Parts: sequence; structure tokens; C-alpha cells
Amino acid sequence: MMSSMYERCSKVMPAVANRATTLGIVDGEGCYVYTEDGRRILDFASGVAVNNLGNKNPEVVEAIREQLDTMIHVGHNVVYNESYVKLAERLVELTGGDTKVYFSNSGAEVNDGAMKLAKYVTRRPGIIAFRNSFHGRTIGSMSITGSSSAYRKFYEPLMPSVYWADYANCHHCPFGKTEGECHMECLKQFDAIFAKQIDPECVAAIIAEPVQGEGGYIPPKPEFLKGLREICDRYGIMLIFDEVQTGIGRTGELYAYQTFGVKPDILTSAKALGGGVPLAAIIAKKEIMDQWPAGAHGGTFGGNPLACAAGLKTLEIIERDHLLENARKQGAYMREKLNGLRSRYPKRIGDVRGVGLMNAMELVTENGEPDASLTGQIKQKALEKDLLLLTCGSDHNVVRFIAPLTVTGQEIDIAIHILEEVLEELL
Repeated sequence: MMSSMYERCSKVMPAVANRATTLGIVDGEGCYVYTEDGRRILDFASGVAVNNLGNKNPEVVEAIREQLDTMIHVGHNVVYNESYVKLAERLVELTGGDTKVYFSNSGAEVNDGAMKLAKYVTRRPGIIAFRNSFHGRTIGSMSITGSSSAYRKFYEPLMPSVYWADYANCHHCPFGKTEGECHMECLKQFDAIFAKQIDPECVAAIIAEPVQGEGGYIPPKPEFLKGLREICDRYGIMLIFDEVQTGIGRTGELYAYQTFGVKPDILTSAKALGGGVPLAAIIAKKEIMDQWPAGAHGGTFGGNPLACAAGLKTLEIIERDHLLENARKQGAYMREKLNGLRSRYPKRIGDVRGVGLMNAMELVTENGEPDASLTGQIKQKALEKDLLLLTCGSDHNVVRFIAPLTVTGQEIDIAIHILEEVLEELL
């Protein structure tokens, strides 16, 4: 009997390369993936928010194929090419016309670059990040990641001058406040940070995910992000939004800053930007980018012609097929259905939350404590019934639903039906 891809991989790759499942995938189409052993699985992981148009979108495939006829690689720091320039022009247009773009390859890389840009322009050393955040796995991006000590274990010392704040998690307020008691302590904390940890004139940037991803799919109140904007304006601090997971339509607008009505100085974009091909971008205000001279940053593969061609086609399809509207509509429908499940299991489903097609279900014990065991069982049981889900949360007790922007109500119904069966078996 032929060994599975998982078995073969285990012989030649280290444990650090292990996946969330042992699936070997041979094909994909739309909301489904097909396994080496003949299964058809509903994919609500989307390659961790990369395949926002579903698996193997035929128009994106054709755009890549056409690009292959002219060039594959020409060198980021050597020459220019049409898809590279055209995608940058389109992103500037879609982010208000007052920005410029720098291409890289991954989310971690652009988060590193965004911090470099902020430090270079402000001439300040400090970065303020948030607990329970995730920004990447390089030494720089790992230094501002606060969702798991496992990511940082044995890699100290990390980048210096990083300071920590608590994110605005209204369901689990880090300041112990309830709905009626809140006085935006999540913003007032910066008074203490500036008084006791780092003077604001030494802070280059505050970096935040507009919706925390790995930390548990936590959307804040818009007032929190507006407050961050005001703090940054007051002290000349750069506001960086890590839109690696929230970008390219995930929250119902092209970028989450548009969903919340708060524009950062710098945003980072990756994952879905390249339509499945590695591509990332730093997008920042012109007056900031114009202070970043040649030689201050660089890279070999950023803005690869194939990736940019895929990115252009992705943006075209999202606009033409009204997929932002579909993300808002189907996301609301998903939360409605999840809240229906919560009403049946109020002691075990502690919260349902999300925005657009970035949705989550938090699992707790009868005593209200995080239930990582139940969360893992739900993920595994769902996969046995051909529904691919991922988990998240600093306590590992959140199931996240990352359906592509093309998802239909019927496909959501299939997912909910499987969840119903799983919950009935487990609870």
C-alpha cells in the first residue's frame, strides 16, 4: 500500500513542519478540496484566509498562465514589469489615492518592513504591540507577537524596545469591566504606559490587528480603533494596521480599516492579496513613503510578476462579482446560524462573534472556563464528516470559520448541519 503524503513527509521533514491535519490534498475547486484517498471536503479554512476566491479560481489560474508567457521573475531590485506597476497603481486607487506601495512576499516580512519604515521616518526606537496578537514568525515580527510563548521559546533575546498593551476584548475585558462599567480603560492604559514605561516621544509606532486573528477572532468596538488613531495623532506616533488576515475582503470591505472607518498611517497586506501565490505589500501614506530612500529596505522576490498578475485578477473578480457584499451578507447569515447553535448550548458555546466572513465560536466548560479539549474534538469530528475548520485563541478554545468570499448560503447550511451533528455527539 502506498504511503500517504503525511507519512512520506514525516520521513523527510521535521516536526516543525507538521500541519493542523494529516490530509494530503490533490485538487481543489471553489469551497472544496479533494484528498489523496478520494474525499471531497468543504473547506472553511481557505488556506488560512488565503484562498478568498475559493480553491483554484479558474480566472486567476489563467492570469498566471498568461503571465508565464512573458516572464516569471525579473528581480525586484533590478527592473520594472507591467503587472508589478499596475497592481501598485490599483492598490493606491483602492486605498484613497494618497498612498504608495512596497511589495514583499509574506505577512511577517511586511510587518518587519512596516516597523522599519516607522522607525526610519520617526527616528524613534519604540514599538507598542498588543497581548494576544500574532504578526509572524521572523525575529522582528515574533518580537511583537503576544499570543503564545511557544512562538518565542528559546529565541530570546528578541527585538528590543517592544512594549505591551491590552487589546479591547469586550467579551473578556482585560480590565474586568462589564458593558455598563466600561470607560474605555483600553485607551486610558496608554497614559500609564507613557508615564511609566516609555515616553510617547520615543514611540515609533503602535501596531494592531484591526480584528485580532490568532488571538481569537476578536473584533473591537470602532471607538477603540478611533482612540488609537487619536493617540497616535497627538504624539506623532505611526499607527500600523496588520491587515494580513483581515485584508482583501475578509471583513466585508477590501480592508478592515474601511470597515471600521479608521485609516492607519501604514497597513500591511498579504495572504489573500496574491490569489494563492505568495505576495505581500506595505501600503502607507505618500508623505511617509517618500521619506524612505533607496537602500533603506529591499528584497529579491517581492512583487513577483506571477503573484502580481494573480493579485490584479483577484481584485478584479472581487469588484466585478460584488464579493464584498456577499461577504457581508453570508457572514451575517453565518453568525445567525451560529447564534442559533449557541441558544441550544448556552453553557458550552460562550460566545459567537465576527465581522464579514471572519467568524468565531468560543467553547467553554460548564463553569465558563476555556475548553480547549472540546474545541479540538469539534475540529476533529467535523473533519471526519468532511468539514475542514481551524481553531485559534490564546486559550485554544475558539473555532474559526474562514469561508471564501464566494461562499453560498447553501454551503453555510452544510457546514452548520455538520456542526449540529458534531455538537449532538459531543454534548
